[in-house]
Amino acid sequence: MKKFTLLATIVATISFASCTAQSPKPDLKTDIDSLSYAIGMAQTQGLKEYLVGRMQVDTTYMNEFVKGLLEGSKKVSKKETAYMVGLQIGMQISNQMMKGINQELFGADSTKTISKDNFLAGFISATLGKGGKMTMQAAQAYTQTMMETIKARSMEKTYGANKKAGEAFLAANKTKPGVVTTKDGLQYKIITKGNGPIPNDTCKVKLNYKGTLIDGTEFDSSYKRKEPAIFTVGQNIKGFAEGLKLMPIGSKFILYIPQELGYGSHEAGQIKPFSTLIFEVELLSIEKK
Repeated sequence: MKKFTLLATIVATISFASCTAQSPKPDLKTDIDSLSYAIGMAQTQGLKEYLVGRMQVDTTYMNEFVKGLLEGSKKVSKKETAYMVGLQIGMQISNQMMKGINQELFGADSTKTISKDNFLAGFISATLGKGGKMTMQAAQAYTQTMMETIKARSMEKTYGANKKAGEAFLAANKTKPGVVTTKDGLQYKIITKGNGPIPNDTCKVKLNYKGTLIDGTEFDSSYKRKEPAIFTVGQNIKGFAEGLKLMPIGSKFILYIPQELGYGSHEAGQIKPFSTLIFEVELLSIEKK
């Protein structure tokens, strides 16, 4: 056993020496030499963490990293440069991009994955500007639509109960006295109706509000902050914006917002996916632009 261990150590030492022998040796004869060396060292701050965390380099193979580093630092032709850049981007696709997309679509614990071959086919055709099956605009639109659809399906498996509870709540709520339902599904109840102007999407309004879930959990309140909120009507979730555009200044409404007019499959703080929202809103004024 001792002989084997010693032999293994000798072999490892020889192997390491052969890999590192090509590395330049420091020769600090002048200030510029020392400065060059110091700059080289200083530029590596955070590099190892980046290599391991972002580029997923196994520290067992750091000698191979050095070998590649030395080759890449040599003056190379345009052809070699193109190849090395392609190699680097390909590694980023494999190690980072694919994993990030899969996690966003299917969740961190899922084994599902998009097709790498089709991903690369689309990536290459767009890069070369030929042979594409879609226009760039169509690809971007399709990506957004389908990613939202797939994420919603995945979220519904986890948070489907929220959706059912919200639908049951709204079905019962719409039969209550004073509750009005719009064609989009927003429900509202007038507590006080003002006599001022009604804002549009571009208006900046001042208001007080309290937001709760259907179980009574409060997730936001300008009353608690003791200061009215000011924001542009059209920059809110769809149901809230629609409700504001029904309210003359001086009004107080209760808005009952279905999940599809709220945050849908997205999570926002205490608001879980597919949550129906209730807002008590006092519209104070339209602010001057």
